[in-house]
Amino acid sequence: MMKLLAGQMVRFALLVNILLFAIVALVAPAEARSLRLVALGDSLTAGYGLRPEQSFPVRLERLLRSRGHDVVVANAGVSGDTTAGGLARLDWAVPQGTDAVILELGANDALRALPPEKANANLDAIIARLKARGIPVLLAGMRAPRNLGNDYANRFDGIFPELARKHDIILYPFFLSGVALDPRLNLQDGVHPNAGGIDAIAERMVPKVEELIALVKARQQQPRG
Repeated sequence: MMKLLAGQMVRFALLVNILLFAIVALVAPAEARSLRLVALGDSLTAGYGLRPEQSFPVRLERLLRSRGHDVVVANAGVSGDTTAGGLARLDWAVPQGTDAVILELGANDALRALPPEKANANLDAIIARLKARGIPVLLAGMRAPRNLGNDYANRFDGIFPELARKHDIILYPFFLSGVALDPRLNLQDGVHPNAGGIDAIAERMVPKVEELIALVKARQQQPRG
């Protein structure tokens, strides 16, 4: 019962956050407002076991602002979410006025040994729907646990570069690069990054996120007709 209540509270908080994000998008003049990024993901994005200000979206936003980028990064991470869950909540998790999406999903599919083909289809659908809305995507790759065997790992790991090529989108090959399996950068569960791990991920991802921002700005400068 407590787990169910906690899950409902997380989703309610996420919905409030997204609604506020959407309201700002509707009332702010396009030429005056910050670029709006949405980090769509699972517990790695949500900040499992961390204070809200230690979550990936918050740390990434602060880092980008320190580098001169006028951006807002919304936290659309839900702990335990699979690619299917992300697809199911896509329309409200990524509200009108979103300029770009950082897509981080798939870890829970692998942890549950779900068919890689299903994860691929779900991520493919998410990306296609975002592209149809004119929203650029940065895809964060994930890797399967090696105890699932080479066949599963190869099929799962290959999802992300294949989708990046198919949709011609930006790829960050492995979200946990430099952090996975390092006890200094993870919580006691050995799975979720601690605050230092999140900072390391944000630092490593900045060049790719800046590439995403440059893409958004280039599109905004194109004449509309």
